Amino acid sequence: MLKAFEPYELSGKRLANRLVMAPMTRSRAYGPGQTPTPLMADYYAQRATAGLIVTEGAQPSRVGQGYPDTPGIHTAEQVAAWRHVTDAVHAQDGVIYLQIMHTGRVGHPALTGLEPVGPSAVAAAGQVYTHEGPQDFVTPHELSDDEVRATIADYAAAARNAIEAGFDGVELHGANGYLISQFLAPNSNQRTDAWGGSPEKRIRFAVETARAVAEAIGGERVGFRISPGNGFNDIDESDAAGTEATYTALVEALAPLGLAYLHQLEAPGVRDLTLRLRKAWPSAFVLNPFTGQEPTGAAELELVENGTVDLLAYGQLFLANPDLSARLAQGGPFNTPDPATFYGGDEKGFTDYPTLEEARA
Repeated sequence: MLKAFEPYELSGKRLANRLVMAPMTRSRAYGPGQTPTPLMADYYAQRATAGLIVTEGAQPSRVGQGYPDTPGIHTAEQVAAWRHVTDAVHAQDGVIYLQIMHTGRVGHPALTGLEPVGPSAVAAAGQVYTHEGPQDFVTPHELSDDEVRATIADYAAAARNAIEAGFDGVELHGANGYLISQFLAPNSNQRTDAWGGSPEKRIRFAVETARAVAEAIGGERVGFRISPGNGFNDIDESDAAGTEATYTALVEALAPLGLAYLHQLEAPGVRDLTLRLRKAWPSAFVLNPFTGQEPTGAAELELVENGTVDLLAYGQLFLANPDLSARLAQGGPFNTPDPATFYGGDEKGFTDYPTLEEARA
């Protein structure tokens, strides 16, 4: 048996294997007040054979929402609705973490009625999708020092809500150009105060957020996601030396907090940095070797076998293959993901992908 299919101990929680369902926005939280639906519970329960499920990003506050119909984790109604999801996954002996995602400047008043916020008053280039169609990104409100601290408190409150909802832990989304990532990048963080101006100051928001969440629920129940060198959402980390300095400082500052894992979405061409960060990280290291072209597949299992990573995250293939663990174990075949159904819609392209047994019936 390949190492990827062996059980793994994650901060005292036994995972059935070393395969992780990566967080993927699906925009189907159609319940009142961005609450999860029974269909979402079905979706995650179908994929409970993953060693670890990390959910789609859930906003820790109303202003943290950046896309239509994404779920929240900041109201009692949302907590109660998420409990149906966690119960469904646990009934299948699965392990599930909630990803907490504040989108920062990546949002629009058409979604929330609120002005997006960010580390600096610098708009991202591009557009965001709303119910009224694509809209240009707007210039965000620059968070004051007090507002930065209040936002950190929102993350901690969201983490406590997640545990109340039955999640085994949370993952802080520090990747892909969302709020934590915006603080890390020099083009989106142009501050000259204690929260910006040097790598050591630009990582402060990430570190203080992780510390607050760890204090709220225990570091052993907290994961942290990064994506060094990823230009998504108009993040500029093209300066390789600067990016390495920033993320090395970040990992070194996070390491003493006793977090469950570090989860890297690997941009093309940064494997050397990946290996250095992996070496510096003291607990479980999760990698999603997404290239932006072909989905991560069976070939990447070798990364677990040779010790490059502890856990391997799959996105699109888990989306399209509820029994992905079994399919990978036998080398396929795999259902093909349908991009037309990635965001929004009903059960089509969500809960109707067949398992191997169903396909053969």
